Amino acid sequence: MQNPLLENFNTKHRSAPFNEIKEEHFLPAFQELIKISEKEIDDIVENNEEPSFENVIEALAYSGEKLDVVSSIFFNLNSAETNDEIQKIAQEVSPLLTEFSAKISQNEKLFSKIKKVYEEQQKYQLNEEQQMLLSETYKGFVRSGALLNETDKEKFKEISIELSKKSLLFGQNVLAETNNYFKHITDEKDLAGIPEAILQQYREDAKERNLEGFVVTLQYPSYIPFMTYAENRELRKELALANGKKSFSNNEFDNQNLIKEIITLKQEKAQLLGYKNYAEYVLEERMAKSPDQVTSFLNELLEKARPYAEKEIEELKTLAKADGIEEMQSYDHTFYAEKLRKQKFDIDDEELKPYFQLEKVQEAVFGLAKKLFGLDFVESTEIQKYHEEVKTYEIFEDGVFKALLYVDYFPRKGKRAGAWMTSFKNQFRKNGENSRPHISVVCNFSKPTSDTPSLLTFQEVTTLFHEFGHALHGVLADTTYPNLSGTSVKWDFVELPSQFLENFCYEPEFLRTFAKHYKTGEVLPDEKIQKISDSKNFMEGYQTLRQLGFGLLDMAYHSNADKVGDIKTFETEETKATNLYPSNPETAMSTSFSHIFQGGYSAGYYSYKWAEVLDADAFQYFKENGIFNPEIAAKYKVLLSSGGTKDPMELYKNFRGSEPKVESLLKRAFGS
Repeated sequence: MQNPLLENFNTKHRSAPFNEIKEEHFLPAFQELIKISEKEIDDIVENNEEPSFENVIEALAYSGEKLDVVSSIFFNLNSAETNDEIQKIAQEVSPLLTEFSAKISQNEKLFSKIKKVYEEQQKYQLNEEQQMLLSETYKGFVRSGALLNETDKEKFKEISIELSKKSLLFGQNVLAETNNYFKHITDEKDLAGIPEAILQQYREDAKERNLEGFVVTLQYPSYIPFMTYAENRELRKELALANGKKSFSNNEFDNQNLIKEIITLKQEKAQLLGYKNYAEYVLEERMAKSPDQVTSFLNELLEKARPYAEKEIEELKTLAKADGIEEMQSYDHTFYAEKLRKQKFDIDDEELKPYFQLEKVQEAVFGLAKKLFGLDFVESTEIQKYHEEVKTYEIFEDGVFKALLYVDYFPRKGKRAGAWMTSFKNQFRKNGENSRPHISVVCNFSKPTSDTPSLLTFQEVTTLFHEFGHALHGVLADTTYPNLSGTSVKWDFVELPSQFLENFCYEPEFLRTFAKHYKTGEVLPDEKIQKISDSKNFMEGYQTLRQLGFGLLDMAYHSNADKVGDIKTFETEETKATNLYPSNPETAMSTSFSHIFQGGYSAGYYSYKWAEVLDADAFQYFKENGIFNPEIAAKYKVLLSSGGTKDPMELYKNFRGSEPKVESLLKRAFGS
């Protein structure tokens, strides 16, 4: 069988040939590419020349290039356009890749060569990036079990394989639960308070299911507007219960035991390597060096934020009492928060949405990248796509091709919830060529209807800017080695570029350039723009506590795996300091907490708040000197393009001139 995944991609920019790829191509491609990659490793090991930086460390960094590309294609499809067959293949492929990775990291001959180069590095006169590659390679092997005895190496490999399977299964269960639920409503009176544009979306969702009336789902663009505007409290409760019970229903998609299995395996993995727990293992390689430092950081913010959060909730309770609600519940929060926001700032999302047409917001973020970094975006119809809704852009700098960008904006049955940036190919330099990256931004925004384009809530506007901030980290990458390129940085540094870019959404000077009515072209009135800017910190105390709750729970799972009994009880206990509403015994957040049980945020969820300190401090630098200041933008571009070639604090200090100050975040959030 001819397999396009095994051939050189004869496409523009050597992009993924999606039109030619079939599901049956993946497993044989992985099997063959693993063999090819193993041969590359054997060549390094069997080389009779004296081990050197070039023939060991560099050779290893460039090995497995095609395998990496095919892995990226496959696992990105598994997130954005999956089906039963792809999920089945994923369960077969993940153990193969994990076993292959373990074979490399536990190859004694290979490690002895790496160790020799590492110990004799003074004789190689390495530059800073080469020193970083050597250090990261050596540490990576040690942290993957290279120093273990044979028995423990085998155990480490088995644990890693099991973890890869169980993490995949966790995400598949959450996706199934999200897709399996929908609420069919036939009486429009039950949808009182919901704007017409959202009702039209619900009608079209019903039509897709050959039903009369309206359908509400647990997909973000359907669920959130319902919780924000529906006056029917009982239906809000029903939807919130369905959302909170995802993978917490003692059915085939239940994740409770899976969580215990995952954290136990992680604990065993860390202890095999001599660490007390998985959090300690993870944080050794982060800007925050220890669980104690993270917990101290989170608790410091908690102490500062809780009084503000409690005051905010009291305001909401006053509104709810006027409607006869004596005890507010979590499913009332979004509804009354929107009411209060409208009262305080005279704005609501439905009023703002006509001014934020998706295409215009995208133009704005492209324009910002042009203004700050000199990038031009040109839509291309020559790049093959994995779904008809995907759009592709070639990015140029001074007329020279810089990167390929895929954007995928709307929810589908085969796409997991949320928003993310990923890549199909990293940037690197080899044999005199600067091989440019292929970057993808995936979101779940409201689809256009038959008579209305996709209109974004303001939160969706900030989401697009957030993911595009990550994308710029990949687009601007300019390093030698693929494993130090783009977002290949310390995990608690990776959110800086994304959260930094969100700040521009609140700047009146910038908003005026793109907040225009999709029908009339009228610019959003100045007073509304000012109110968006003024409302930036609305419910900041509550949102901070919510994030801190996630961060503390994450640290608890990965620091105290042996103390986790009943999932609901553990979750309630570990988040009680951040909870502002009564806990519902029928719901649990942990069972759909994909960031830490499927994604890469295990013992790392705190990094969102950690990076907020960085982004607040960085944007303050721009604010003091002009938000489009070219000199500061040029320095920031260096930070982005450097990837993981330097210690992140060094990169930050080179940009800012000093370490970040937590006061910058506190001042932005609470004015103190």
